[in-house]
Amino acid sequence: MKVTVQFSANLPVKMTKKRKWWLASCPILDVHSQGETERKARKNLAEALSLFFLSCFERGTLDSVLKECGFKALHPASPEGKRPNVSRKDYISVPIPFLVEQNARTTCHV
Repeated sequence: MKVTVQFSANLPVKMTKKRKWWLASCPILDVHSQGETERKARKNLAEALSLFFLSCFERGTLDSVLKECGFKALHPASPEGKRPNVSRKDYISVPIPFLVEQNARTTCHV
């Protein structure tokens, strides 16, 4: 049986207008994109970030890349784990889809 599972990451985004193009950046991961409109630039950045995460996962480097970028695991109830009160426009939601084949393994070895 195959099941689709989707994680989502909310990441800070920086938008800049350069002449007729919008530049969208996620500085903490050093991923950038552009578009003719702000909406298109954000959409392109979300796609680039999703592909970035999937590529790192497939190469087995996601853990080391995130650590290198300064990520660390926090308990959700910790004060550091709470996001500051900032505009939703300052963040971008990035879908990270996976396909799970449940018959491939009977137990998860977490």
